[in-house]
Amino acid sequence: MEVQILFQDESILVCLKPPGVLSETGGMPELLEKTAGGSVFCVHRLDRAVGGVMVYARTKEAAAALSAVIAAGRMEKRYLAVVCGRPAEEKGSLKDLLYHDPRRNKSYVVRRMRRGVREAELSYEMLGSAERDGRMLSLLSITLVTGRSHQIRVQLASRALPLAGDGRYGSPVRDCGIALWSHALAFPHPATGERMEFSAPPPDSFPWTEFN
Repeated sequence: MEVQILFQDESILVCLKPPGVLSETGGMPELLEKTAGGSVFCVHRLDRAVGGVMVYARTKEAAAALSAVIAAGRMEKRYLAVVCGRPAEEKGSLKDLLYHDPRRNKSYVVRRMRRGVREAELSYEMLGSAERDGRMLSLLSITLVTGRSHQIRVQLASRALPLAGDGRYGSPVRDCGIALWSHALAFPHPATGERMEFSAPPPDSFPWTEFN
C-alpha cells in the first residue's frame, strides 16, 4: 500500500493514514519505513477505521518532544465528521465523562467519576446539511480539547448524532465507512519550535460528496 506523504525532514514525517490501517505498530510505522526509509515512531493515534492527517517522529528525541507537546495540549487537532441528524445548536462545546471498556473496545458516557473514567471535551461547528433517502445528514468541523478512545464517536452518538457508517455506536447509515476524517494538525516543530500546519480534504466518496 502506498501512503501519501505531505512533509518530511530529519525529525518528523506528516502523512495521510488510509482508513483500515493501524496507526501504531503493525500498520503505519512499517508502511512509512518502507516508503521513506529509516525509523518511524508513533506519537498519537487514530482509530483503525479512521483516516487523515497524522504526524510521526523520525528519531527518539523528536518522539519525546512531540509526546511532550501532546501532553501539554499544544497539538491542535481538527476533524471533519458526517453525523446522522442535525445538532440542536449550530456550534457548541461537549463535555462528558467517558469510560473505555478495553475488552469490548467500546467507550461509554457515564455520570460519575470512578476508576477508568476520564473527562472528555470537544467543540464543534456545523458546516452544512443534506438530505439522503429522507434522512438528514450534517457535516461538522470538530476541534478536540482532549483525546480519548472513540471520543468523537461516543460523544456525538450519546446525543443522538451517530457518525454515518459507525454501526458500533448505533448509526442507521451503514453503506459507507465511518465518516470521520483527521482534517488538520498544527504543532511546534520538535527541533526548531516553528509552527507547522497541515490539512487535507476527506475522500471523494459518500457521504463526503453530499457536501461538495
